[in-house]
Amino acid sequence: MEGDFIKTNKWLLPLSWLYGLAVRARNSLFEMGVLKSRAFDLPVISVGNITVGGTGKTPHVEYLARLLKGQYKVAVLSRGYMRHSRGFVKADANTPMRTIGDEPYQMKQKFSDVTIAVDKNRCHGIDTLTAEDPNLDVILLDDAFQHRYVKPGINILLVDYHRLIIYDKLLPAGRLREPLKGKDRANVVIVTKCPKELKPMEYRVITKAMQLYPYQRLYFTTVDYADLRPLFQPSRQEQPTLDSLHDTHVLLVTGIASPEQMIHDLTPHTSHLTPLTFADHHQFRHKDVQLINDTFAAMPSPKLLITTEKDATRLKDAEGLTDDVRANLYVLPLHISFMQDQEEAFDRQITDYVRKNSKNSILNRDKDKDDLKPHNSSPEASEKPRTISFR
Repeated sequence: MEGDFIKTNKWLLPLSWLYGLAVRARNSLFEMGVLKSRAFDLPVISVGNITVGGTGKTPHVEYLARLLKGQYKVAVLSRGYMRHSRGFVKADANTPMRTIGDEPYQMKQKFSDVTIAVDKNRCHGIDTLTAEDPNLDVILLDDAFQHRYVKPGINILLVDYHRLIIYDKLLPAGRLREPLKGKDRANVVIVTKCPKELKPMEYRVITKAMQLYPYQRLYFTTVDYADLRPLFQPSRQEQPTLDSLHDTHVLLVTGIASPEQMIHDLTPHTSHLTPLTFADHHQFRHKDVQLINDTFAAMPSPKLLITTEKDATRLKDAEGLTDDVRANLYVLPLHISFMQDQEEAFDRQITDYVRKNSKNSILNRDKDKDDLKPHNSSPEASEKPRTISFR
């Protein structure tokens, strides 16, 4: 099984024990009510993880935005990691990437009809969003599973199939940011980046090993890729496809947390793949651009470069890329797909929650109309507060 081969540093386990004490103490303060978690009077869905490294948060937030935006007014609130700004910032069509961060910028380019904002203080961010637009139906929190000052209506925990949390250790020996018990806060757990050929037995083994409670739903997703698109020549007519790359020398440029999945997925399409990997959210400086230029120039033809959507937001502004690189640099968009025919069940769980709890939903509008009609209920009953429930 993939998770059995997770490498941990046993010499750092004493430090992990001390780190665990600190995290457990913080979680206990929330559980005892010393530190307060706020609930809000509109649907809030959180997507995050308890590990260091990429689990596919952005593609899953994009899936939720795509699912909901046709029927509801949606906002995405992110921290805006490594942005060159502070406080609350709401993106518009002209907001530069450096102001909001690469992932929120990527989402704004895709979803012009979705409000995209960043704020390290998520409670302040939600308050600001709802004050500026009282008609918002739902807020999606990107990377907020451990931001416990917000109490979301649905808490989605993402787990990388290639590094299952059940086999991992706490920082710094492993990559867990909090003890495994933290998964109990999730309403939904999604095992991400699953191989398409995952066997039925593996589903059963993972399901049993995760040891989830009855109130928790477990889903599995995999990565699918869309058509290649040129970064600098969007109007270019002839575009290569993944299936046409067999004899092409491909330079794969990534600055993401876990490039292994993309390398694995591209390998069957070309026998000449050269990965050039940088750290997550890497800012491409002069020496990095020169390395890309030199590596590509040394490759035999036919050749092209491929990068991720997130890296494209930073490469687009990088100075010094040669004309040859710019003419042959392609973006490979990805999206997630649910496995085991689980998509319908997941979509229904999300949309039912939003429909039942949105202030602007049809049900609540009907309820408001009913409240205006004469009825025989007691004053005490009419003053009963509306509560948000999760089913």
